[in-house]
Amino acid sequence: MKISTYNVNGINARLPILLQWLKETKPDVVCLQELKSPDEKIPKSEILNAGYQAIWHGQKRWNGVAILAREDLEIQEMSRGLEGDPEDEQSRYIEAVINDVIIGCLYLPNGNPAPGPKFDYKLRWFQRLTKRAKQLLDQDVPVVLTGDYNVMPTEKDVYKPERWVDDALFRPETRAAFHDLVAQGWTDAIRKLYPDETIYTFYDYFRNAFQRNAGLRIDHFLLSPQLRDRLKDGGVDKQVRGWEKTSDHVPVWIELAE
Repeated sequence: MKISTYNVNGINARLPILLQWLKETKPDVVCLQELKSPDEKIPKSEILNAGYQAIWHGQKRWNGVAILAREDLEIQEMSRGLEGDPEDEQSRYIEAVINDVIIGCLYLPNGNPAPGPKFDYKLRWFQRLTKRAKQLLDQDVPVVLTGDYNVMPTEKDVYKPERWVDDALFRPETRAAFHDLVAQGWTDAIRKLYPDETIYTFYDYFRNAFQRNAGLRIDHFLLSPQLRDRLKDGGVDKQVRGWEKTSDHVPVWIELAE
């Protein structure tokens, strides 16, 4: 099963890009973030015509997550949002079962400027995600937690790390939260496949970042122990970042043995 994650940076604005990428790469499951669309304006007919069914948790102007699955796969939604903050109205998490694998699609808050209220919210959200991750591990079933984590775990994951020391995506508190999450027993799939390579999943629109390969690795796959040995392959579809009017993220994918 090939699973992809992609921060589309506006599903309606980038719909031609999304459809072209789906046609060319044909993933079985796709987790999307930053839809920037309310539920009623999700382009469900275009997605269906592309051969995918979908569930989504939209939000007007900002945020929003969705899980797409090939029409021949059964998808069962499990939950929307994370427990722990009844006042949180941001659409950042959706969870489903596909082919007996639980897939959590997440869009972790950016947190800038840091320090400040947005950074505090980021860390609280991280704590809620970590709690949900532990609950999933305790079920002893195959789980994938994927999406835009808005964190560069190590200096290897950021171009010129000295420039990012005060950024919310790279502050010690953020990296510590990610490492605490992984330490529960999760496998960072891309880093497992490519332990020493420089791999980026985000390139800013400014200063010719993509052309200079000045990027960040902030889109991740975490696998539960049941999937560690089923990981066959993975990578990034870097070419998509060079398309016209594309997202500032690139799609990331893994392949799991059945």
